[in-house]
Amino acid sequence: MEKLKVIVVGAGMGGLTTAIAMQQAGYDVEIYDRVSALRPAGAGISLWSNGVKVLNRLGLGDAIATIGGPMEHMAYYEGKTGNLLTGFSLSPLVARVGQAPYPVARTDLQQMLLDAVGAERVQLNKRCVAIEQTPDSATAIFEDGHRATGDVVIGADGTHSIIRKHVLGSPTERRYVGYVNWNGLVPVSDELAPPNSWDIYVADGQRASVMPVGNNHFYFFLDVPLPKGTENLPENYRQELSEHFKGWANPVQALIQQLEPSKTNRVEIHDIEPLKTLVNGRVALIGDAAHSTAPDLGQGGCQAMEDAWTLANWLFTTNISVTDALERYQSSRLERVAQIILKARKRSEMTHGKVPDKTQQWYADLASEDGTKIMNAISETILLGPMH
Repeated sequence: MEKLKVIVVGAGMGGLTTAIAMQQAGYDVEIYDRVSALRPAGAGISLWSNGVKVLNRLGLGDAIATIGGPMEHMAYYEGKTGNLLTGFSLSPLVARVGQAPYPVARTDLQQMLLDAVGAERVQLNKRCVAIEQTPDSATAIFEDGHRATGDVVIGADGTHSIIRKHVLGSPTERRYVGYVNWNGLVPVSDELAPPNSWDIYVADGQRASVMPVGNNHFYFFLDVPLPKGTENLPENYRQELSEHFKGWANPVQALIQQLEPSKTNRVEIHDIEPLKTLVNGRVALIGDAAHSTAPDLGQGGCQAMEDAWTLANWLFTTNISVTDALERYQSSRLERVAQIILKARKRSEMTHGKVPDKTQQWYADLASEDGTKIMNAISETILLGPMH
């Protein structure tokens, strides 16, 4: 029997994890990406236990533990006074789900995945413009005329996915969630937070946060509800953030002064409505192409990794047909990823003041929280996944 041939379009976190899983299943894998150099989008990612468990299963447990940050504690503060609302150890969460989270710099994570898959296998400057299928094969067609034909094509081409249009038969509108997110990396310092703590400052529907990643850095983000299309000038970031967070506590002011505007990302946060299908014949969507979500649950990357593992697993264990395996992948993922999108959207609205009374109630609830409710919500999201 001939080896299954898998075409992966997109060499982000989801595409690379899928490629590794497919390689380990013994398949012939080709990977393509439209960019001329692989640079990850965003500075850091909160990789929760469900994502880490996929990496463990792929033999990357030691590697992710080496580059991940020591996030052992979590704390919420009132943004302006700096008063502690709630702070707690994450060890009960780790005990419940069976794996520590590893927040990680995206460049470190991407390099780890590239090392595992073999960077030379990724073909760059390949922009996918169309998909063709026959009953026996699927072909990704690229702008330069190259055609990549395999038994299956995996659309890991991100939130602006070309392949999603082929799967659905029509384009998808991205939906503005309502806030702008600035993010980047800064060196760990006690002025900002303890080195093992995820600290979050909240007030007025805004957030400022730092979490430890590897290499003695914090991943930071600052959220501000703003109209879509607000001017984006990196040279003004510090001044702009100083105005948005005027009067906030000292650690937030210190963060704004320490961030490097030229290395800071500014993103208008979008999601997409849950899709009704993730597959079409021999073509499957994974990651942001399948379920672009607001980052408010920290599950975007983890869901891409769950997709990768689930898809490889169905192809490996189901020998009726490729299309049957893809249908089973879809059945096992559709509800899961829809729930993540809608839950993240709901949380974003609460966090960012869409209904001010609800946001104020959340702040009040935080002040009476011992960590149990927060950890229960996080662990529930994790344990609903395939690696529970």
